[in-house]
Amino acid sequence: MAQSVMKLVKQVPVLVELAKPKLSTFVKYAKVELRPPTPAEIPAAISDATVKVANLQKQTFRDWTVKEATINAVVGAEIFCWFFIGECIGKGSIVGYQV
Repeated sequence: MAQSVMKLVKQVPVLVELAKPKLSTFVKYAKVELRPPTPAEIPAAISDATVKVANLQKQTFRDWTVKEATINAVVGAEIFCWFFIGECIGKGSIVGYQV
């Protein structure tokens, strides 16, 4: 057991050096993607959502490429999941409201 711990302790600096590039890439994207929208970005998001709804009503989504359809489906699934995660947080439990 002690040998395993010592072996792990010796490998920690190597693992840290291997993780630095990936961690810096994660931090770079996290600063952009995980921040809330600025007030200047909200009108653009609303217009984008309006265009998506109009596309749904006109059925112009049939002209989308597979890549566009996949991206839009993934974004829709993400919004759907965040809605339900927020509901579970708001309820304080996964099942049912406390009445």
